[in-house]
Amino acid sequence: MSPEPAFETVCLVGIGHICSSLALALRRQGLARRLVTFEIDPEARRVAVEMGLVDLASADPAEVIPGADLVVVGVPVGAMKSVGQTIAPHLTPGAIVTDTGSVKQAVVRDLGPSIPAGVHFIPGHPIAGTEFSGPASATEGLFVGRWQILTPLPGTDPAALDRLAALWTAIGSNVEVMEPRHHDRVLAITSHLPHLIAYTIVGTASDLEGHLQHEVIKFSASGFRDFTRIAASDPVMWRDIFLNNREAVLEVIQRFTEDLTALQRAIRWGEGEILQQKFTETRAIRRAIIDARQA
Repeated sequence: MSPEPAFETVCLVGIGHICSSLALALRRQGLARRLVTFEIDPEARRVAVEMGLVDLASADPAEVIPGADLVVVGVPVGAMKSVGQTIAPHLTPGAIVTDTGSVKQAVVRDLGPSIPAGVHFIPGHPIAGTEFSGPASATEGLFVGRWQILTPLPGTDPAALDRLAALWTAIGSNVEVMEPRHHDRVLAITSHLPHLIAYTIVGTASDLEGHLQHEVIKFSASGFRDFTRIAASDPVMWRDIFLNNREAVLEVIQRFTEDLTALQRAIRWGEGEILQQKFTETRAIRRAIIDARQA
């Protein structure tokens, strides 16, 4: 006998890369009896239905949100306020509303006030993804072995939190509960700063003289290729991330700038011991990431 689904109806608000991959995982695991999406892009709606990711795709929130016992908001952080106001009148009492945004304080600020009493609001962030976007980029197993961070607010119903955590665990994620501000500081260094550096390095390459730019592309080594992959991420999403986590991002940029200046000085003055010590320390971090199975 098949196990009972964790949720009767899951509504995905926006059917981009993360939510389409989530739909695929929920389908495979039988964790939702019915999957629907509120999506304004007609092409995304068409692809989502054709791929069998959802049973119904609609640009009308009144058609898909009422009756959903789990609503996952997967839109850029900058759109959270307007989307929250759009979906709020249609939310069912007792439902859980979560999100996939990479900045949590901004989501709490912008989406939280729209959530009516009787609906459980539990912000979340799956630390997974690729540079691709849209429902056609749905990736099977995207969340397996990856972290899902939940940032519940004071007074959150423990049963609702446990129910949401169990869903992510069932699709293979490691679940961590964290305070929103702490999440934003951690992600500023582990995710946001690397993306900013990648955009900067690739931007520098694009500003080179024509013949040099051609050779950079032609002879790209693995390091530069990795930067171009990161820099190919959704520009709207990352614009919103930097603007909505500016305090934490600016803090880590300052620290990074100071460290970069120290390395610049060591190179200028031929201080090989300092360079070797720093590179040895950073190599240990890479080994720790591999040991944690996050490579």
